[in-house]
Formats: sequence, structure tokens, C-alpha cells
Amino acid sequence: MTLRDHFERSGTWLFRRRSYLPLLLLAILLPAVVKSGYPGGSHGKDLLWEGFCFAISLSGLAIRVLAVSHAAPGTSGRGTWEPNAESLNTAGVYSLVRHPLYVGNYLMWLGLSFFPHIWWCPVICSLVFWLYYERIAFAEEEFLRRRFGDAWEAWATRTPAFVPALRKWRWPEQRFSFRHVLSREYSALFGLVASFTFLEIVGDLAQNRRLEVDPVWGTAFVCTAVAYLVLRTLKRYTRLLRVVDRQAASIEE
Repeated sequence: MTLRDHFERSGTWLFRRRSYLPLLLLAILLPAVVKSGYPGGSHGKDLLWEGFCFAISLSGLAIRVLAVSHAAPGTSGRGTWEPNAESLNTAGVYSLVRHPLYVGNYLMWLGLSFFPHIWWCPVICSLVFWLYYERIAFAEEEFLRRRFGDAWEAWATRTPAFVPALRKWRWPEQRFSFRHVLSREYSALFGLVASFTFLEIVGDLAQNRRLEVDPVWGTAFVCTAVAYLVLRTLKRYTRLLRVVDRQAASIEE
């Protein structure tokens, strides 16, 4: 087996498990949270630090929203078995970077990795995600190369894979769809808030030797949990969140 075939095969294997494999990073973050204390011994400074970490993660979610909100049919879907695409999305955030959803995912996890305020956590997170998404992106790009040929080659030549080229923005043809964003990203927001809340509870338990929930994170968790349940119900049992021209699915998540 050539290295090219090996990379594509391993990338496809990771692609099929990309929804839950990153959760293994929590196994690294939890011991770090337990060992870390409040910055300067101040709970107030700790809350400010947590807000900074959450802002980094929200920037990643914002990139995902940009990618999904203007996505053409057949792009930016949530397929989990193998790469699939009905069209090649090259405008909007895809004119800046070829894999915006993966860039968004990385930033969401980077914010979590800063949470324990231990320097090696974001370093490990970055290295893991680089190796992880590089293989997945390779498998996807091999599929796109075969599917779209010269059109993909031209787009890939002018568009970087992971580091955005901000001067190359092209306005998307698809209108912004807030309903499509709600139907697609409600689980990402809830998962993000739930992860921060969980790390906060573990950290406070380690510091104070008692189980307690910070009011800020507790309120955020309850609000996003309610929103998750409402939006999930609307998506599964009604047509309120369905957008006719956005029903096709594609490859990234």
C-alpha cells in the first residue's frame, strides 16, 4: 500500500469516528483541571479566565455558523460514513479556507484546552488536532479531487487548507439562513456549554472539596439544555426548521 493510499484509508477511518474521537481529549483535560488552582488564588480572576477561554471557543462556533449559514446544497453536511458532496462550495468562508468547519472545531477545543491554565494542554490539543484533521482532510480532498477534477484543483490552489487568507473573500450566492443554523448547530452550542460546565464542576470540586455549581455556568447550562431540547423536538417532529434549498448533505462536520 502506498503512503497516499494509507493516508486516505486512515483518514476515512477517522472520518467515520470524528463525532466522538475528540472527546478523548477530556481524558487529558480532567487531570489538568484537578491539579490546577485559581489564578492568583482568586475566584474572580478564575471567572475572567473562563470567559476568555469561552470566547475562544465561541469564535470557533462562529466560524461554523458562517460556513453553515450560507452553505449551498450538498456542502457542509454531517455525513459520518464516507465523504460525499453534491457540489463544490468555494464562496463565503470557503473562499478563505478549505476546511472552515474543522478550523471551527479546533478553536472550540482550543478554548477548552486553555481552561486549566496549564501551558501544555493547548500544545497537546493543537498537535492532536493537526494530526487528526490532516488525515481526515486528506481523505476528503482525495474524494473531491476525483469528483470535481480541475474545478477542485483551481480552488485548492488559491485557497489554503487551514489558515484563512482573509483577502480572498468572495460573497456566497446562498442567502443567510438562520433557521438552517439553528437546525444544524444547536447541538454544538449545547455540547460546548456542557463541556465548560463539567470542567468547572470538576475544578471547583477539586479546589473546595464539595460539589457545587457556579451560578454563571449553571444558568448557561440550563438555558442551552432547554434550547437543545426545544430545537431537537422542532427538527424531528415539525417542518419549522427545514429550509428547502439546504436539505442536501455533504462531508464536513
